[in-house]
Amino acid sequence: MSIWWLIFAMAAVTYIPRYLPMALAGKLQIPSLLEQALKYVPIAVLSAIIAQAALIRDGQIALQLSNYHALATLIAFLTALLTRNLSATILIGLISFAAMKLLLPL
Repeated sequence: MSIWWLIFAMAAVTYIPRYLPMALAGKLQIPSLLEQALKYVPIAVLSAIIAQAALIRDGQIALQLSNYHALATLIAFLTALLTRNLSATILIGLISFAAMKLLLPL
């Protein structure tokens, strides 16, 4: 196989999945049950990314008090529950992480 066929195939594999949803938009009716389920996908993906980033240190689950990432995530989560304000959640999470990192020994 020549390099040009390989480049063409990689371009097609990259382009087609991006084009198809736009081409089929409005022409394809999604069942309401599937549409309701798809609303939770961003929340599930973001939760998985945050949990992995906050809880795993050096390839292992770290539930110690020295894990500032997990503690700051917990504080941000509680802030989100209490205030329902995205800016306050981000700000308090960042401030709590920075304060723990600077003030508390490892």
